[in-house]
Amino acid sequence: MGKLDGRVVMITGAARGQGEQEARLFVAEGAKVVLADVLDDLGEAVAKELGDAARYIHLDVTDEAQWNAAADFAAAEFGKLDGLINNAGILRFNPIEQTTAEEYMQVVNVNQLGVFLGLRVCLPRIRAAGGGTVVNTASVDGFAGMPWLASYVSTKFAVRGLTKVAALEAGPNIRVNCVCPGGVHTPMVSALMPPDTDPDAGYRAIPLKRVGTALEVAKAALFLTSDDSSYCTGADFVVDGGALAGIHFG
Repeated sequence: MGKLDGRVVMITGAARGQGEQEARLFVAEGAKVVLADVLDDLGEAVAKELGDAARYIHLDVTDEAQWNAAADFAAAEFGKLDGLINNAGILRFNPIEQTTAEEYMQVVNVNQLGVFLGLRVCLPRIRAAGGGTVVNTASVDGFAGMPWLASYVSTKFAVRGLTKVAALEAGPNIRVNCVCPGGVHTPMVSALMPPDTDPDAGYRAIPLKRVGTALEVAKAALFLTSDDSSYCTGADFVVDGGALAGIHFG
């Protein structure tokens, strides 16, 4: 028996990184999974590898019409939709004074509006299925600021707020929680670093002294999607190696 037997979950940003690991883990735990992304070749390859329990669909999370199409696709393929992982996100580094309004809104549209649209479109479907779960992906940067990440930090604070409002509105049959990773070694992050960079180098001062993995975040999303978290809603689940535990000197 898997922890997600009988569940149908859509995961955004599922072509690689955290979303891909969530898709793989959820299928292993018995779920039917719809992988949604804009990286079609990668997403289709992962879905094909996962077999009959997985489908891929193109989804630009800033487009409500595409959200509706994706939710309808999930129901058509697997009979219902009772789970959502709002994982898609982008990252841009720039000081505030060098961040254009266009760049700022690009991040807001994906990271914040995308989560809102996912809630708006999928909550009625999940309710119609008899209830279920939503997991929104925020960040430790939704608790504290970080230089050169004004757009990203702003959106992650907002995702935490949206999660709490949605939990209040969607209960008792739909639970909405938030996973808040710290540093995680994913293709999105590694693409911004020199190829020979040690991924743990910037994390020696935190208690666990290393960067996190996408699988570790996926396991937190599994907990929040499964009945193991049946009395959890509106909560922030931090997966950060102790980064938020205090001030670190290193």
